[in-house]
Amino acid sequence: HIINMSGKGKGKGKSGRGSGKSVSSSSKAGLQFPVARVGRYLKKGGYASRVGVGAGVYLAAVLEYLCAEILELAGNAARDNKKSRIVPRHITLAVKNDEELNKLLGGVTIAS
Repeated sequence: HIINMSGKGKGKGKSGRGSGKSVSSSSKAGLQFPVARVGRYLKKGGYASRVGVGAGVYLAAVLEYLCAEILELAGNAARDNKKSRIVPRHITLAVKNDEELNKLLGGVTIAS
């Protein structure tokens, strides 16, 4: 038997963690949007004196949902116009044809 005395090797030590790959807060939450960046912007923005950890996760999830919703509708609008690429006009059509998105983005101008 060969005994490894180097302190490195198989196993994760006493506590069962450490020396592993770091896992982002976005992947922990199962999101594509950057949770840590959104949380940092919330803290630096001066919106409140204290910002909880879950606030960044929640806001990132809401933003990701809104983007996915708009992109799906804009993709449908592009397909209806026989185009394979989404242009600002498709986003405008998608927002105007959806009642709730139209209410949310009523006073928004989408550049073209």
